[in-house]
Amino acid sequence: MGGSAISSQRYPPEFKDEAVRQVLERGYTVAEVSQRLGVSAHSLYKWVKAVKPDKSDEQAAELVEAKSEILRLWAQMRRIEEERDILKRPLGTLLESPSKVPLHQRSPTPIQYNDSVSWAPGGSQRVLSMAA
Repeated sequence: MGGSAISSQRYPPEFKDEAVRQVLERGYTVAEVSQRLGVSAHSLYKWVKAVKPDKSDEQAAELVEAKSEILRLWAQMRRIEEERDILKRPLGTLLESPSKVPLHQRSPTPIQYNDSVSWAPGGSQRVLSMAA
């Protein structure tokens, strides 16, 4: 018939497992293992694919998780930028017209210190009073 002897051979499960293990765990290429063991590369690819878990669902879940994390980080970044801009506004006002915003003013009346007052339960206190 038209097929080669290798393609019509049946291999025991232990043989297939060892061939797959060489590819997945030991890092050999499919071509190396198929040549060394006398197996077609196509068969070995099928064995490896049958053993590997289908990652499409796992990858889809990871993708959704990554997208939601990106959206969360974008929202956080916008909020932080707004906070930064709000904090910049008063500082800009102070820098533009410092004469309009008094930072310190002297009192028109002198401050006098009265001597100790003993009404406080912890002992005497000093009181500031403004002279009128």
